[in-house]
Amino acid sequence: MKVFVTGASGFIGSAIVKELITSGHQVVGLARSEQSAEVIRKEGAEVLRGDLEDREVLKQGARDSDGIIHAGFFHDFTQFAKAVEIDKNAINAIGEVLMGTDKAIVVTAGILGLPLIDGNITEESLSSGFPRSSETTALALAENGINASVIRLAPSVHDKGDRGFVPFIIGQARLNSLSGYPGEGLNRWTAVHRLDAARLFRLAFEKGIKGAVYNGVADTGIQMKEIAELIGSQLNLPVASLSEEETAKHFEWLSRFITFDSPATHFKTTELLGWKPEHISLTDDMKQNYF
Repeated sequence: MKVFVTGASGFIGSAIVKELITSGHQVVGLARSEQSAEVIRKEGAEVLRGDLEDREVLKQGARDSDGIIHAGFFHDFTQFAKAVEIDKNAINAIGEVLMGTDKAIVVTAGILGLPLIDGNITEESLSSGFPRSSETTALALAENGINASVIRLAPSVHDKGDRGFVPFIIGQARLNSLSGYPGEGLNRWTAVHRLDAARLFRLAFEKGIKGAVYNGVADTGIQMKEIAELIGSQLNLPVASLSEEETAKHFEWLSRFITFDSPATHFKTTELLGWKPEHISLTDDMKQNYF
C-alpha cells in the first residue's frame, strides 16, 4: 500500500518508514525542509514538502495515498499548547479527506497522564484530552465513520539518537551536578524501544480496527528514582529527592510531566495485533548508548 507518513524524518518516524518499506509498502514522507527530505529519501521513500500547519499539503498527502500514519509533532515543549493545537488541526485536516473512504489513519498519542484502572493504564483508560488532544481528536473521527485508530506511546521511546525526555533529564543532571527525582521518586514511567514502536505502527496500519486504542509500552513502569540513580551512577553524581519547588527549577519545562505516575500494560494490544516487544529495556539502552 502507499502510506503517507507525517514526521517521517524524525526519530520515530524514520523507523516507521523503514519498517513499512521493509514490509513491502510504498511510503511518502512529509518534509518541512530539504534536510528532512534527504533523510526520507535515504530510507527509500518519496517526499512531499510541507509541514503540519499546511492543511492543503496534508490533504494532498492523504488524498494521494492508501492510508496515513500521523507521527509528526511540533516538538517545542516550551510551547506545548501551540504544539497540541497544531496536532489537532493536522489530524482534522487529514480527516476531512478521509470522510466517506475506508482509508486508515493511525494517530500518535501518549500514555502520560491517563487514568489508572486497577493500578495501570490499560487500553480502556479514557483520555480527557490532557495533556495531548491527539487521541480524543482521532477517536472523534472514528465516531464519524473514519477508519482512525490510536497508538499511545510511552514517554520514553528509546534507541541510539534519542533526543527526547531521557537525554534532557541526563542533561539537567549534568547542568545541576545532581541527579534529582521528584518527591519520593516512586512515580513510574513507561518506555518502548523505537524499533518495537515502529513495528506496532505497521501492525496497526495493516490490521487496525476503527476506533481502537493501542498501548505502545514495553517497560510497564520504571520508578523515577531508579532512573535518577542510574544517571547518578553513570555520571558519578549525587542523587537526591527534590521538593516541588526544586523539581520545577531542576527539570524546567519537563517538571509538568516528570511527576506523573503512569504505569501501563499492553495486554489488549498484544491480543489484537500480535505485537510483542523484542528489544532491550530502557535502563539497558541507557547504560549502553546514553552516556
